[in-house]
Amino acid sequence: MSDSSPLPPVRLRPEAELARDALATPLLSRAARLARWAGPDTRVDAGGELVEEQLPAAAEVLGLSGEDAGAYASEAWGLAVDAGLVEVTDEEEGTVAPGADLALLTSGSPADVLAIWLTALGTVLADASVPDLEDVAGAVDENGEVDLSSLDWDLDAEAEFLDGALAGLYLLTVGAVGPSDEAVPLPVLAASMIVPDDVVEPSDDLLEMVSDAMMRLDDQFRILEPIGLVEFRPVDEALMADADEEPLPPEDDTDIGRYGMVRLTPLGLYGVRSVLMDAGMVAPLIGELADKGADVLLHGTSAFPPAAAQAETEQWLARRAPLAAARELLGAARGSDAAAPLRRLHCQQALSLIGAEAEPALREVLDDAELGGLARVWLTEHGAADVPVPTEAMVFWLTIDTVAAQLAAEGNSTELQALVEGLAAQHSGFFDAAWRVDHPATPEVLEAMGRLHPDKKVAKEARKAAFKARSQHGG
Repeated sequence: MSDSSPLPPVRLRPEAELARDALATPLLSRAARLARWAGPDTRVDAGGELVEEQLPAAAEVLGLSGEDAGAYASEAWGLAVDAGLVEVTDEEEGTVAPGADLALLTSGSPADVLAIWLTALGTVLADASVPDLEDVAGAVDENGEVDLSSLDWDLDAEAEFLDGALAGLYLLTVGAVGPSDEAVPLPVLAASMIVPDDVVEPSDDLLEMVSDAMMRLDDQFRILEPIGLVEFRPVDEALMADADEEPLPPEDDTDIGRYGMVRLTPLGLYGVRSVLMDAGMVAPLIGELADKGADVLLHGTSAFPPAAAQAETEQWLARRAPLAAARELLGAARGSDAAAPLRRLHCQQALSLIGAEAEPALREVLDDAELGGLARVWLTEHGAADVPVPTEAMVFWLTIDTVAAQLAAEGNSTELQALVEGLAAQHSGFFDAAWRVDHPATPEVLEAMGRLHPDKKVAKEARKAAFKARSQHGG
């Protein structure tokens, strides 16, 4: 799951809120109660698990009853041991004592609590990747040992499958247009993992694979819900009337919730982000750039979706005086490198969030070759008086700079095609003037206009202009 490309940035709740959520999760709260209950008379086996005789008392402490009470108590105890809330002091005698981390749940910082919860989460994620106990029981050989080779199961493959599901759920939650707290239908999540993006009509084989993935996810999310990672509505058992068959994904949105719904909790969003980063992925956090320079802000937000870029910029601006922020942004926007047009576009978007206090900074760069056009646009939009009329050269330079920025931000998008068509239509001699513009991106922009314009005659003019521009720029 390691990848150097950044995920969409996410806004997390404050650590104090997340820590409270962690303490309230069913599994960690049960583990903490058993850790406080344990004493000199508590006995465990060689593996650190509660001996059979003590399970009823442990279940009673947790207020559990029924045939599964002992299993739930054993699960909570195992988590207490793995999370450092209980320590086995003598393996031979099977005695225990409170773990070093137990006190941190009440006296530690929110970060301490979250660190314990993350350790617990790691244990639960590992549990979610192992086969069902009934399957394991069926794999016991004549010597009483588990023969994993007889199972259609691979630990690494299961862990990778769950990692992929959590990464997909994270992407669907954070999204390209901002965070969403809506539950994701299990068929949608499964299909996002199985069906290639370019497939319009999935084959029967693909649908069966999606169905299998749905049921695996159903089992895994049932295990992950008690640690607070997800809110989960399981697959309706009525859909599985035939035990030998798995339900196919729904053909439409009618009552899709019966096929399972899952949502990352705010704590789960924090947890999955930690898992992704441990796997080597870049998972930005909104607010991380607030104390950085304007150059870092403009570079860092260049890969952000629009809503995230605005949220990050707003936090950056909140820490600075408006005029000083405007000057810093303008200074960072200068440059003739390939990334400069996109920096100026993000600078312009950041300046749009600043009020009239920024006006002096914009007037200071009116004669700047790279920023003068941008400054005139801002001043005009904010109703400033006495805004100098731009020269034709400045207008064309700003046009090339703007298209270059859009190319870098969006590629050959529909919006850019509309912009290209509008530019060519507004000025009959556009290309004859545009190829002369002294901007490093002029050849690239004109070539793009030739690709994007639907009119063959206009596209040919753009390609001719690109050739002239490339000759002028030395290649």
